[in-house]
Formats: sequence, structure tokens, C-alpha cells
Amino acid sequence: MPELEWGRAVGAAVVMVIMLGVGLGLRLVLRRLIQRAEGNHWVWDDLFLRLLYDLAVVLSVTGGAWIGVLVLKFQPSVRTVIGQVIVALVIFAVSLAAARLAGGIVGSIAMARSGISQSVTIFANITRTVVLVVGTLVLLQSLGVSITPLLTALGVGGLAVALALQDTLANLFAGVHILASKTVVPGDFVRLSTGQEGHVVDINWRKTTIRTMSDNLVIVPNAKFADAILTNYHQPEQDMGLLLQAKVGYDSDLEHVEKVVIEVGKEVMAEVEGGVPDYDPLVRFHTFGESSIDFTVILRTRDFTDQFVVKHEFVKRLHTRFRAEGIGIPLPTRQLIFSDAPTLIPGPR
Repeated sequence: MPELEWGRAVGAAVVMVIMLGVGLGLRLVLRRLIQRAEGNHWVWDDLFLRLLYDLAVVLSVTGGAWIGVLVLKFQPSVRTVIGQVIVALVIFAVSLAAARLAGGIVGSIAMARSGISQSVTIFANITRTVVLVVGTLVLLQSLGVSITPLLTALGVGGLAVALALQDTLANLFAGVHILASKTVVPGDFVRLSTGQEGHVVDINWRKTTIRTMSDNLVIVPNAKFADAILTNYHQPEQDMGLLLQAKVGYDSDLEHVEKVVIEVGKEVMAEVEGGVPDYDPLVRFHTFGESSIDFTVILRTRDFTDQFVVKHEFVKRLHTRFRAEGIGIPLPTRQLIFSDAPTLIPGPR
């Protein structure tokens, strides 16, 4: 009889070793498949292979453990306890792997729609949290723990926590709303009604971070950012119109002025980094000023920050061209006309 027991123990150990080897072998094969799958544009096969990679050893070892339990022929009560432990381990491992899979799926969908990797973090984290909570409840239920009182306690506690963390939850849902609506995504250049402007570098569960032109960070709570009146210079298109004001004297030939300005504008659009080469500049005369005729030049830049170098080059080149063409830029002048009649100054009485 002892020899039989020892034989069963050795058999169970052999089964465990074999199943462990099977699991490690599967992980090795799956790792190579994942490396090959990373080269294509379809992400679903990567996620599925990673799920199998995470579960290969756990499922193999737990399966071998259960076979070993059957080989050792434990008492029914002991077998039941061991079975519950094995099921709990499987549920725990599957929950972790499913959370990773769900987060990857949501992240890939959000990435495909927004194109910005930072914007998927909040959605992926929420998805992972929900899957882990559900997995924990299933785990407790499998161990014989009634989850009904727990759900009731979580409901009451959740209400208390929601009341205590109103600002935090408001920022969380505001961040979700901002990313879901896609009115602003990380990378956009925005200007708030309060005057702050810069590139949105991150939107997380609590705050939105804006990097200004001076390379400083402006931190705005999501709730305030969602309610703010702002201008998004990257929507609906990233390139934008650039309006510059200029003036010439009344004695100038306006047809010639328009031709010269358009030539300089095309030159700047084609040669200056940040300009739109295929855009045709426009000139619009609009005001008879006190000493000049005022007009607006309309150019176009690829990005909001490109306007500074485009303005810089356009003003320099237009000034040089005006001097070469003999086109004057008048200074403000006033003409005073005095009457010939003598001014009567009352004397003392």
C-alpha cells in the first residue's frame, strides 16, 4: 500500500512537471508568434496572442494540479477545497489577462479614432478597473462568499464616497467627456478665455496639462476645462489663415501694390518653413486712412506656431520689395490750415 501511494505521488509530480513544460513551451511558441504579429497593421491578433501568452503557464499548471489531485485520490472534502483553490487561481489569472485584453481593445479602438496615444489612457484604465472588479466578485462567489451583502455595502459606501469626492468625480467624468467628444485631443493648440494658450500635452482622470509657448505648464482641472470657452486652432483643420495689416500712400498705384504683395506672399509661402506652398495669398484694400490706404494680406500657415516665422519673413521681404519698387509706406501726418483773419484777443477793461 505505501508503494502504491508513493507511485501515485510520483505520477502526480510527473504530470505537474509535464504540464509545466507544456506551459513553458506554449509561452515560447506564442512569444515568437507575437513577434511576427507585431509587424502587421492588425492589432487584434496581437491582443489575442498576448491573452494566450499570459494564461499558458497558469492554465497548464492548474490543469496538471487537478490531474494530480485525481491521481492521488484525496478525500472528497479535501478534493473540494483543493478544487476551490484551483478555480480561484484560474479566475484570478483569467481576470488579470481579461483586464489587459479589454484595456488593449479599448485602447486600440480609441487610438484608431483619435490618433493620439495619450488620449486612450483614461478609457483603458477605466475598462481594466471594471473587469478586475467583476473578476473579484466572481472569485469571491466561487469561494462561497455571498456577494449580495458586499454589493449592498459597496452601494452605500459608494454613495458616501461619491459625496465626499464630488470634485474628483466631476473631473473624472469631465475628462471622459472631453476625450469622447474629441473637441480637444492631446497635441491641439488651444487658447482659453482666461488668456492661457499652448499645446495640450495630456488629459488624465483629474487634470488637463497645457504647455505654453514659453515652455511652462498650465494645469487646469478637467471640470473647469470642460466648461471653459476656448479656441482650438487645430480644429477643424490644423493649418490656419494668417491676416496681416499694411498700408501704402495715396499716390501709390494700387494695382501694382497688389501685384507686388501677392508675389512676395507666394515667395514666402513656397520658401519659408511653415507656409502652405499651394496657397494663393490674397490682398484686400479696405480703409481710406488719414494718411494712407490700408489693406489686409491673407496668408496661410501649417500650424499656429508657424505664424511667427511667416510674419517675420513676410514683413522683411515686403519692406525690401517696397523700397525696390519705390512704393512708400507713409508716416502719420496732419495738415493744419490757418485762417488769414486776425485773431481778436480781448484786452483788459
